[in-house]
Amino acid sequence: MDSDAKLDFSRDMSYGDYLQLDQVLSAQHPLSPDHNELLFIVQHQTSELWMKLMLHELQAAIANVAADDLPPAFKMLSRVSKIMEQLVHAWDVLATMTPPEYSAIRPYLGHSSGFQSWQYRCIEFACGNKQAAMLEPHRHNATRLADVETAYAAPSLYDEALRLLSRHGIEVPTQVLSRDVTQPYTADPGVEDAWLQVYRSPEAHWDLYQLGEELVDLEDAFRLWRFRHLTTVERVIGFKRGTGGTAGVNYLRAMLDTVLFPELWTIRTAL
Repeated sequence: MDSDAKLDFSRDMSYGDYLQLDQVLSAQHPLSPDHNELLFIVQHQTSELWMKLMLHELQAAIANVAADDLPPAFKMLSRVSKIMEQLVHAWDVLATMTPPEYSAIRPYLGHSSGFQSWQYRCIEFACGNKQAAMLEPHRHNATRLADVETAYAAPSLYDEALRLLSRHGIEVPTQVLSRDVTQPYTADPGVEDAWLQVYRSPEAHWDLYQLGEELVDLEDAFRLWRFRHLTTVERVIGFKRGTGGTAGVNYLRAMLDTVLFPELWTIRTAL
């Protein structure tokens, strides 16, 4: 051991103190007697921690795009995509839980379900997938409802990206710029034309071009996460209904068709 290593922390902050590990590591309380429930809890808690960081980065990136401060926004969006990769690989661990093992803990979960995650809902809203019905699972908690309502009412990352294009002299349809941002985004031919202008002359619009690619990276990672979620659920519970009452695998399969930034995908055919 290094002779200069500090060993006495009776008067100084230690690693565990800084990370508040006593609180973090005492937050797992399995309700069943089954050995495998700890895996289920830790996987979801760590995913929520990654989502906390993702929201932190997404909200800052949106603010930077709105302020025309793109270099830090690019860094933040790149980090969000890397976080999503971590969330994709988290399913690999949960997939080690077999159907009998999950069946042993399922009765103890009640009606709790991942779709009730308020952080995940804020991420979906920040990315533009707005659904008013998804406010309802949070109505029992005024603080969480306020957080989700704020995300629901705010312009999404894509809304701010399109406003940025307009400020940089790229024509974006007025009805898109003035749309109700609480509604799901609908693809518009005029927006496709705007992105085509950027992608046909990337050297003239390099920042906008890079922003477009950052958005594609993010959606690409999001699609992988959704697909891995689907396959893990099908592997563990088959086609049973979800604990929260959703259609389970069929619900998740329908979510695969969600497109967050549609024109950034359709321009690939037009180029």
